[in-house]
Amino acid sequence: MTFFKGILIVLGTISLILAVAGVFIPGLPTTPFVLLSAGLYIRSSEKLYNTLISNRFFGSYILKFQSDRGMTRRQKYFSIGTMWIMITLSYVFFISDLSVKILVLVVGIIGTIVMGFIIPTVQKDKDDS
Repeated sequence: MTFFKGILIVLGTISLILAVAGVFIPGLPTTPFVLLSAGLYIRSSEKLYNTLISNRFFGSYILKFQSDRGMTRRQKYFSIGTMWIMITLSYVFFISDLSVKILVLVVGIIGTIVMGFIIPTVQKDKDDS
């Protein structure tokens, strides 16, 4: 294994940990981190990638993304909007520690950047909606 592939595996694993945490922490995005993990794993470890797409919780996100080659603008707006509603609710009502508030905001910004600018936007036929 090359050093570069090792770095990609570490980054993919960190991204996957954030995705799993996003399932349980309101406001922390799940989908962008799952897709990022898949992208990093496919470039570094076929075994880790296959394990991820075989996962009963996260595999469907990745396979849907692959078949559509991205997300529609409407899906992005809904995902980012939902994420920021949960971030705001968590920030205002549930998180008291300033460092945790900052962490949630930073991860939310990263998730927004990934969803808005890195994940491709695709057009869907009106029959597909």
